[in-house]
Amino acid sequence: MKKLKIADGIHMLTMNVDDILFEGMWEIANGVTLNSYIVQGDKTAIIDGVIGWDGVPETLYKNLEEIGVEPKNINYLIVNHMEPDHSGWISNFRKIKEDFTIICTDKAAKMVASFYGEDNIRIVKEGDTLDLGKGKVLSFHPVPNVHWPDTMYTYERDTKTLFSCDMFGAFGRMGDHCFDDDLTPEEVDFFEFEGIRYYSNVMTTFTPSLRKAIEKAKTLEINIIAPGHGPVYRKNPQKIIDDYTRFSRYAEGAGKNEVAILWGSMYGMTAKAVDYVEGILKREGVKYNKIEMPQESDSEMVATVFKSAGVIIAAPTYEYKLFPPVAAALNELGRKRITGKLAFRFGSYGWSGGAEKELNEIMERNKMNWDFIESVEFEGAPKEEDLIKIEARVLELIKKMREKVLEP
Repeated sequence: MKKLKIADGIHMLTMNVDDILFEGMWEIANGVTLNSYIVQGDKTAIIDGVIGWDGVPETLYKNLEEIGVEPKNINYLIVNHMEPDHSGWISNFRKIKEDFTIICTDKAAKMVASFYGEDNIRIVKEGDTLDLGKGKVLSFHPVPNVHWPDTMYTYERDTKTLFSCDMFGAFGRMGDHCFDDDLTPEEVDFFEFEGIRYYSNVMTTFTPSLRKAIEKAKTLEINIIAPGHGPVYRKNPQKIIDDYTRFSRYAEGAGKNEVAILWGSMYGMTAKAVDYVEGILKREGVKYNKIEMPQESDSEMVATVFKSAGVIIAAPTYEYKLFPPVAAALNELGRKRITGKLAFRFGSYGWSGGAEKELNEIMERNKMNWDFIESVEFEGAPKEEDLIKIEARVLELIKKMREKVLEP
């Protein structure tokens, strides 16, 4: 665990966590950071206290004492969000101190009681404040459905620091560099992709609510954005606000100048056409990413399709329906409300078709509103006339993608 000074009277405790499924389902190959913040005036508050994640109260003592905080003098535990990666420390803290107050929204208060049996709770609403002394005044700003209904921002007026919880966060472990102005170009690129993976995996279902949270952040004078996961933005906090605005556009059809090939093949017939399409994309100088299902994780699949301006779905008919791993992937994209993508689908069939019918059903059921170029289906292996049709459709996709491209 690292201990870093964010500003006068404000410290961050951060730790990397690996080998977990985020929310019990999302594979995070590059880990994730858990960030906790300490604000000190005459009184002391912990915000998003992930400290003690390891379940050992002595760890909490040690880390707090190393930044000059006496654990028994902590007065407030501020719960910006009740998901256990932000609140699971409450029971451990109870082993250290009895008389503390939990501060949270009304929706979080119900969960604090049901999850941890706590009842010493102060419920806050928009604009309520907490004066810690020595110029440290916290204000509270609910941002419901980011991505739980209980979430709020905490804002420190003196240093103009926004403790944004899950908002403006990213997957990815942090090494020696935890601030935006310390990141190398390679680390900037790393957190760009991990931010996309995080938004697409965890947040994109709630994009309308996130847009409201972005607008609420713009009403505050911000010098520092300190999220619950990922780097702290102290040099250019506007960057992560702009990134999240862009990500919200990806959720509704925009994307990078890239093609995602979402594909699966039973016996190699559809795969032959995928190989042919790769050649076209290389010839045209278009970046692409292949996502073979079911070999690839849902986390990677969602992130790759989410960030792409064009999607090619390559999947055969299976038992009169769409190849199940690809159908499941599309259903997950629909559940995540990734809408408005430009797409083209091709695939083989044996004795009968049927994949196209299920594809349309998935799109309609999930109200995905994808813009499809006319599909190409072929019996058995693709013939030359089939490949000619596929090439024409891919070139049409590339041309229409220009309207969807939105780069950093």
